[in-house]
Amino acid sequence: MHSTLIVARMEPRSADEVAGLFGDFDKTEMPHLMGTRRRQLFSYRGLYFHLQDFDLEDGGERIEGAKSDPRFIGVSEDLKPYIAAYDPATWRSPADAMARRFYHWSAL
Repeated sequence: MHSTLIVARMEPRSADEVAGLFGDFDKTEMPHLMGTRRRQLFSYRGLYFHLQDFDLEDGGERIEGAKSDPRFIGVSEDLKPYIAAYDPATWRSPADAMARRFYHWSAL
């Protein structure tokens, strides 16, 4: 399994809107096309954390392939009023919002 963690900024009062947008998106076939097994959204003091687990190690490649899909483009646009880059001065692409895992343990 492959996981990604996106870190950004979000007003806490926007949580319901963001959850609704992802709820609608996840009802489509898009999670399957991207290889998404699980999505979890967290907020903490104005920060937004988007943890996504993928079936395969090629999760990033499958997401890249899905980026041209109108549903992916649509949800990305719909999220813009609610989600902002953690550091706008250094943000160039979503890859700049990815946290780097430096430790992992699993009982499996």
